[in-house]
Amino acid sequence: MTIKVLVAGFTGAMGQKAVNLVNDSEGFVLTGVFAAGLTSTTPADYNLPADVAVFGDLADIDTDAEIWIDFTLPSAVYADTKFAIEHGIHPVIGTTGLTDDQEAELQGLAKAKALGGIIAPNFGMSAVLLMKFAKEAATYFPDVEIIEMHHGDKADAPSGTALSTAKLIDEVRPAHKQGNENETETLANVRGGDYNGIRIHAVRLPGYLAHEQVLFGGPGEALTIRQDSFDRSSFMTGVKVAIDKVGGLSELVIGLENVL
Repeated sequence: MTIKVLVAGFTGAMGQKAVNLVNDSEGFVLTGVFAAGLTSTTPADYNLPADVAVFGDLADIDTDAEIWIDFTLPSAVYADTKFAIEHGIHPVIGTTGLTDDQEAELQGLAKAKALGGIIAPNFGMSAVLLMKFAKEAATYFPDVEIIEMHHGDKADAPSGTALSTAKLIDEVRPAHKQGNENETETLANVRGGDYNGIRIHAVRLPGYLAHEQVLFGGPGEALTIRQDSFDRSSFMTGVKVAIDKVGGLSELVIGLENVL
């Protein structure tokens, strides 16, 4: 049986990788693509076969796709995911920027339809494993800070991966005040963002792609867990796992680690 896939954000770097993945994966066929604001919806203009439908407006999408892969923008991902769920399309969401409330609402919509989907802040296997390892380490090292480093064009900060890492650590980390209680910042925000006492630092520089370090400190010792993504093709391993798994789910799962 062939599974039909639509890729949203197909003109971007990750979207192009997703298109290639679908085309190269046995049992899947690219049936549609979407990118907001296109001036042309002619497949040939994007080197696509004539039978691939091209959409430039969410409201115009009319598709029989069964899976929706999304690599768009933080400002668009909520509306995209809601559209997919409401139209019975399994969402595989790699775009970050959803709030906790938005995720909860989307999970409720998917649950009502018994529709499986995956929202993953990172599809890189190294990043998924980093999050799992960091959660385990946090039970022994409650003093922790996170540094994430990304390319200069990344739209949101902190990264979805760093925020998800902090949330996983927070699940097991004892209520804890770390650092100097009388600490003052002589330069605003120099200590980074604060997620329930876990400091997150976001670096944006050319030459980087996607990298994260989780630093744990204890009396007389320290532990650093680091992952590096050097090429966007590394994320496609996780995307392939997601599109293989999503049809067997009956709810919207947050985090690729929860389907491994």
